[in-house]
Amino acid sequence: MTAPRPRFGRNDSPDRLYTVTNGRSRSNAVDTFDLVTLIVGECDPAPGMQSEHATILRLCERPTAVVEIAAHLQLPVSITRILLCDLLDTGRISARHPRTARAADRLPDPDILEQVLVGLRNL
Repeated sequence: MTAPRPRFGRNDSPDRLYTVTNGRSRSNAVDTFDLVTLIVGECDPAPGMQSEHATILRLCERPTAVVEIAAHLQLPVSITRILLCDLLDTGRISARHPRTARAADRLPDPDILEQVLVGLRNL
């Protein structure tokens, strides 16, 4: 009895990943996209466009998170980021970062804290 051979989907092949990114393993703007960055397509796919780019544009008619795009494409997030950088550089997508509250906005008003402290002391 022979051991089962590992199965690779078409998207798991190292050769495929190399081809999809034209041999690139990094992009200058990779830091632009974290997992929850929302991507919005700014145009329709063009004839002759790389199939992954066209799929991203169709998928991002509404804001879509980077991690969702990677899951849909069945590609690693690192490869998806490189593809997104290509589209961002050509103005075909825009990136919207989730809003994060500033530390000052998250803290309660100091006057309220003082009133709570006085009330606790009076107990």
